[in-house]
Amino acid sequence: GSSLHVGHLLPVMAMRLLQRAGHVPIVLVGGATARIGDPSGKLTARPMMTVDEINANAESLKAQLSRFIRVDNGGAYFVNNADWLCKIGYIDMLREVGTIFSVNRMLAQESVRMRLENGLSFLEFNYSILQAYDFLTLHKELGCELQLGGQDQWGNMVAGTELVRRKCGDTVQAMTIPLLLDANG
Repeated sequence: GSSLHVGHLLPVMAMRLLQRAGHVPIVLVGGATARIGDPSGKLTARPMMTVDEINANAESLKAQLSRFIRVDNGGAYFVNNADWLCKIGYIDMLREVGTIFSVNRMLAQESVRMRLENGLSFLEFNYSILQAYDFLTLHKELGCELQLGGQDQWGNMVAGTELVRRKCGDTVQAMTIPLLLDANG
């Protein structure tokens, strides 16, 4: 979407606290993964947006997030996964990471299992691989060691830790935060 919502509050505040403790947040806007749609927590596929809509939303989110995350003097990185995911070829992606992901393990993820009954497109099925590839890219390029996200992202985040371990031999971490679903938490 074009605006932050209450669901973003806890992860943004966690990033802000980590930044105050001396860490450098890497704020990821999903300009590429928004073209796919995350099946986590959804009963049906998200409506497809145009690339122009996605780009406008990414810029709007970046502006809003910079009010909470300090960016001066290298205080944070703001990145858009379209910068790397839209440049890699399909066959190149399959060759680089295809052997690492088990279809059986992906089918066991809660976000996938929930949607299998109602229908899950091949497009959405790939979301976890793309999020994992984001973690690998950010680890290689910016030294990212921790991925922070909502608890609905656990399976995707674990896929990222496994991809980094298998491709780089490094141990990275994932931390989830409970989802804030309504006024009662």
